[in-house]
Order: sequence, then structure tokens, then C-alpha cells
Amino acid sequence: MPAPVSLALFQPEIPANAGTLIRSAACLDFALHIIGPTGFVMTDKALRRAGLDYRDKAMVSVHSDFDEFSRSLAWNPPRLVLATTKATLPYVDFSFRANDIVVMGRETSGAPQWLHDRADERVLIPMMADRRSLNMALAAGLIMGEALRQTDSFPTADEGSQ
Repeated sequence: MPAPVSLALFQPEIPANAGTLIRSAACLDFALHIIGPTGFVMTDKALRRAGLDYRDKAMVSVHSDFDEFSRSLAWNPPRLVLATTKATLPYVDFSFRANDIVVMGRETSGAPQWLHDRADERVLIPMMADRRSLNMALAAGLIMGEALRQTDSFPTADEGSQ
């Protein structure tokens, strides 16, 4: 069975966003990749503090850079789905598949052009025309919720959810 959809944070800058998504990954049972360099110290202690007591319950992989992240996936290459305000396809109109990895860019500058070029697909969250963007953790939560719904990957009550 292919891996469920997962999430990658490209060079995150705000530890609270990473912590929120560590907690989300633990509660919703998806893998989280953190791709460095980050804008904060990436130690197990810092990640535990950012993710509260959920760090040890989450599947978190920390990669020093994008090349290391790519090498770690070479055995079963996923489809990279970049969330970006520069896309034209709303995430709710996209067909997510198991093994997709949703990629979120930096909080302040998004994803560089080379990452846009590397992405297999690009999706956006529709919003008011005169607004720049949502908080990265909130945007990831919206998109991951839809991806988990489409791939029937939400945890079930018998897996311990309450």
C-alpha cells in the first residue's frame, strides 16, 4: 500500500509554525518533512518544545537541504505538490493521491523559482484578490485536510481518536 499523503516544509523560518504542524502530523497521522536550512535551531529539544509533547508521537524527518530530502525519497519518488499563491489550480479542485507530498515554501518569501520548476503540480488556496497570503501553518492545515479526505487517510476512531 502506498504511503499516505505527507507534508514538507521548505526552509521554515518560524518555529511556532513548525510546532503547529508537528502537532497536526501527530494528531492526523501524516509524515512531516522539515527541509533546511531553517530560520531556527533544529535540535530535538527545540522541536520537542515547538511541538509540545507531540514531537515523539509525530513522524518527523529533518533534512539538511532539498538535495538530501530528494535522495531520501529516491526509492519511491512521490509527486511533489507545491502550495503557492502563483498557481492557478485551487487545491479543492486538485486530485490528491497517496504518496503525494504537499510542499510549503518559506513563510516570508514562499518557494524559489527552482522549486516551482521541480514541483510536479502547483495548487493555491483561493482568497480575496487584495490579500497576499495566509499563515503557512493554517494554509498547510487546509490543504492537508483536503488531501487526507480525498485519500481516505484520516485516522479512524479505532486508531485512538477522540
